[in-house]
Amino acid sequence: MYDTLTLERYAEVLYWALSRARTASYKKSDIILVNYDIDGLPLAEEVCSLLHDKGMIPVPRMNETPRMQVDKYSKANNKRLTTIIPGQRDLYNHLNGSISIYAPASLGHLADIDPELIAMHGKAQQPLRSIMQTREDMGVFSWTLCMYPTQALAAQAGLSLEEYARQIEKACYLNKPDPTLEWRLFAKKVDELTEWLDSFGDCTMQIESESVDMSVRIGQRRKWVGFTGRNIPSFEMYVSPDMHHTTGVYKSTLPTFRSGNIIGDIQLIFKEGRVTKVTADHNQAFVEQQLNQDAGAALVGEFALVDKRFSPISAFMANTLYDENHGGENGSMHIALGNSYSNTFSGDTEQLTEDTRKTLGFNSSALHWDLVNTEEKRVVAILPDGKRKTVYENGMFTL
Repeated sequence: MYDTLTLERYAEVLYWALSRARTASYKKSDIILVNYDIDGLPLAEEVCSLLHDKGMIPVPRMNETPRMQVDKYSKANNKRLTTIIPGQRDLYNHLNGSISIYAPASLGHLADIDPELIAMHGKAQQPLRSIMQTREDMGVFSWTLCMYPTQALAAQAGLSLEEYARQIEKACYLNKPDPTLEWRLFAKKVDELTEWLDSFGDCTMQIESESVDMSVRIGQRRKWVGFTGRNIPSFEMYVSPDMHHTTGVYKSTLPTFRSGNIIGDIQLIFKEGRVTKVTADHNQAFVEQQLNQDAGAALVGEFALVDKRFSPISAFMANTLYDENHGGENGSMHIALGNSYSNTFSGDTEQLTEDTRKTLGFNSSALHWDLVNTEEKRVVAILPDGKRKTVYENGMFTL
């Protein structure tokens, strides 16, 4: 698939991204979890080799294969689905970083599994996610994730495996002599954009396109976030808005994949922050189950915009990591239903207690589901003083 030089470049980019994502600098003997699908083994080996070179302690862990996942849900009882394996909490309490390599051998293998079982297992893993979030807020943990090309992804996207691999190579700057330098230069542009977006304060964003007519209130004590290192690639500018004030209609235009289910157009109607009606072109029951899994699942946790000048991703990639960063002709936007990001809080995250989260409208949920719209759109900021400012049109920020 990729030659040794490309794999080495990919590993270097992932390590740099992991370092950028953490407040404190990495040091020797830090423990780094390396999660990978079996088809991503070549990259996982290169990442572990680099971590050894850096003096780190890599903990390689292969994810379940499609059959293992099907057996887990079809044969296991409730206790086995909700049990946290002994040793997991201890490991997570000592992790300093995590690199995840997504390389699925199948996309639709869980389509016939009861979605309640999938949600039950996901909810049971929340304590582990909470540990990572706490350590991240403390500045002693960071994570990044990436994708490795597979036949399953390429087939679903309607591309050959070689074409799919080239899309990844281009999006991650792996075809450049110094990919890390390219990301550093992009990060500087991001800093300028986020400072500009922050200057609008607690405004309301009005979004209009052919099938979107909605408003999102940014909220108090917020900051916009761009490239953090948590995703490779990442071209989005995002914020976790006030969950109480989303209104209007939103529709995704790119298919989304979740827990083995493929869902096309999803239309959401919001009132006072909450989804009051949802329709999907298929797998309606699964979508409804996802939105009903907890109190925060039907509220917005993220609002994001992608400038087409930055993102080279123009093809449908059949994966959220890439599709939420779609550039194309019109740029793109996405909202995420469910959990919000504490790194969009403008203060010290230690101050972001549960009560403060609720007061400021930071959503909490086991769900975080990105839904992408690629239509031509206009985004207008209604400022606290009532003035209006167009911030995004023709697929680009107006800065």
